[in-house]
Amino acid sequence: MMKLVSLCDISHGFVLKSSIDLCVKPRITRGVTITRFHINERTNLNAKGKRNLRVEPIICKSYGDTSKLNQEEEIPKATLIWRAVKLPIYSVALVPLTVGASAAYLETGLVLVRRYVTLMLSSVLIITWLNLSNDVYDFDTGADENKKESVVNMVGSRAGTFAAAVTSLVLGVSGLIWISWSASNVRAILLLASAILCGYVYQCPPFRLSYQGLGEPLCFAAFGPFATTAFYLLLGGSNEMRYLPLNSRVFSSSLLVGFTTSLILFCSHFHQVEGDLAVRKFSPLVRLGTEKGAYVVRWAIRLLYLMLLVLGLTKILPVTCTLCFLTLPIGNLVSTYVEKHHKENEKIFMAKYYCVRLHALFGAALSLGLVLAR
Repeated sequence: MMKLVSLCDISHGFVLKSSIDLCVKPRITRGVTITRFHINERTNLNAKGKRNLRVEPIICKSYGDTSKLNQEEEIPKATLIWRAVKLPIYSVALVPLTVGASAAYLETGLVLVRRYVTLMLSSVLIITWLNLSNDVYDFDTGADENKKESVVNMVGSRAGTFAAAVTSLVLGVSGLIWISWSASNVRAILLLASAILCGYVYQCPPFRLSYQGLGEPLCFAAFGPFATTAFYLLLGGSNEMRYLPLNSRVFSSSLLVGFTTSLILFCSHFHQVEGDLAVRKFSPLVRLGTEKGAYVVRWAIRLLYLMLLVLGLTKILPVTCTLCFLTLPIGNLVSTYVEKHHKENEKIFMAKYYCVRLHALFGAALSLGLVLAR
C-alpha cells in the first residue's frame, strides 16, 4: 500500500520513512494536525472518480530544537528561594536541643530559658554554616552545576556565600563556647566540638567524607549522641548541680534523634543520584540505586518504631514516650511515597521534606513524653 505522508522538520529537514514515501515540505509548526492518505495500489488511479482514499489525521511533532525538549520547566523564584533557605531543615537544630532540654528537665526540674534561646540561635547559625558551605564545596566539585536552588548559583558569588558561611560558623561557635563556659562543663564543650568536627569532615576539603558515602553515620553521631547529650548537660547544670549523670535514658533518646536526622539526609539524595555519580560522589543511594534505597527507607522506618517499642517495654524510656507512636501515619507516608516515586526526580524531591515532618513530630512527641514523665 502506497503512503503519502507529510513529515515535520527533524533537525535540518525532512526524512523519508521508506523509498515509496513522498515527503512534502509545508510550513508546519509543532502541534498542527496534518493528514495521512492511504492509497490502494490495486486501484486504478485514473478511474473516473473512483479512488480508494482513507483520510487519517496525525499530529506533527517538531524536533528541530532539542534544547527546548531538555529544558526544565521554569521554577518560580519564590520557590527557589524557599528551597535555598531550607527553612524546614532547621528542625535538625531544634529537635536535639528540645529533646536534650526535656531530658534535663526530667532529671532536675530546671527550665533554663535564656540558655535554651542562646543555644537555639547558636545551633541555627551552625546549620546555616553547614548549608552554605555545602553549597560552596558542591559548586567547586560541579555537583551543583544544574542545581538552581544552590545559593551560589542564585547569588552568583562563591566568595560571598563562603564569607557568609564562615561568619555564621564563628558566631555560632562563639555562642556555644559562651554557654559552655558559663556552665563550666568541659564534657559539653568536647561533645559540641565533636559534633562540629563531624560536620566539617562531612563536606569540607580535604576530607569530604560525604563523597565516600559516610554522610549518614556522621550525621547520626553529630545530631544524636554528641549534640543531644551536650544540650542535656548544658540545660540541666546549675550552681548546685554542675554535672548531670549520663544515663541510658539520655543515650537512647539521642539515638532516636540521630536516627531520624540521618533519614532526612538519606532521602535528600534520591533526586541527585545522576549528578552525584557524575562528580564521583558515592552516596549510599549511588551505591545502592533508588530501588534498593526505597527498600532501605521502608525497613529504617520499621526499625525506628521497633526501637521505640523495645525501649518502652524495657522501661529505658518512660512509658509516656510511647506518644511517638502517634507519628506512625507520617512514617508510613514516608515509606510509601519513596517506594512509589523513587524513580521520579520531580516528585521524589519532596521525600526529604516528609522526613523533616517525621523528624520534627517524632522529636516533639519524644520531648513531650520526657516532660510528662517528670
